Amino acid sequence: MRKINSIKWLSLVGVSLLVLLACSAEDGGVITAPTAEVAGETGPPNLNGLWQAMGSASWNLEGHTASKTPVTGVLGAFGGIPAGMSVVEGGEIPYLPAALARRNSNREDWTNLDPAAKCYIPGIPRLTYMPYPLQILQSEKKIFIAYEFGSNSRTIHLDRPGTVAPLPSWMGYSLGRWEGNTLVVDVRSQMAETWFDSAGNYHSASLQVEERYTPMGENHIQYEAIITDPELFSRPWKISLPLYRRLETDARILEYKCVEFAEDLLYDHLRKGYDGPKNLDGTLRSASDDQAD
Repeated sequence: MRKINSIKWLSLVGVSLLVLLACSAEDGGVITAPTAEVAGETGPPNLNGLWQAMGSASWNLEGHTASKTPVTGVLGAFGGIPAGMSVVEGGEIPYLPAALARRNSNREDWTNLDPAAKCYIPGIPRLTYMPYPLQILQSEKKIFIAYEFGSNSRTIHLDRPGTVAPLPSWMGYSLGRWEGNTLVVDVRSQMAETWFDSAGNYHSASLQVEERYTPMGENHIQYEAIITDPELFSRPWKISLPLYRRLETDARILEYKCVEFAEDLLYDHLRKGYDGPKNLDGTLRSASDDQAD
């Protein structure tokens, strides 16, 4: 089993490096190992490594108390949502009134509506603070980020200022630049269907995200994301949280192929012999179960 896991890890790294090489080859560049210049002695800091956010921002960016979910009847205390402090500057997201009403509607039925629960690509910034690690591979012209959730990835282009994406995509189009020791990434052209968290906080197709990665020593990065979407929000707003370097021996990105975990949610009602929604233990879910949740 250890040998199989090692092969999978090597395959992922190989794919990541091939993507970097392909991106660089478009402009005639050559990918090399991190040098002293990349390490920050005469150039930008070295962000290479495995990083992960902590906390409950993936559940709700705003402050929230602990609460039940539809699976607490089976998993007990392990099925609850942990309480969390707001990572939004000012505490609350500045929704316009109509947009706030839709957010509240999303929240009431989030277990069925959250796109990430269906294994749709969560988008940016959400992938950054989900409870799964991410790996940064840095070169002079490109920065590649591999995410454990769904084996998603994206390339941040440092050498394409002023360019735009021909079409929207789930991860959007990322253009990066250095401002001193801070990596600034402008992300546009994301699909409107992604959410910011599981609490129903959402955006429109007009979303623009400005990410800022600022090292706070060797093992911490301060992550900020400025959200601009005039269709839904009265002003730009910012989230801020730290990313922690994974330091355990053999830390690596593993596989979390979420499609197979989403099949019951999406397609169970299409199976032959379907007789209604079920609890995790296979028993039929009754109206009293829903009221208890």
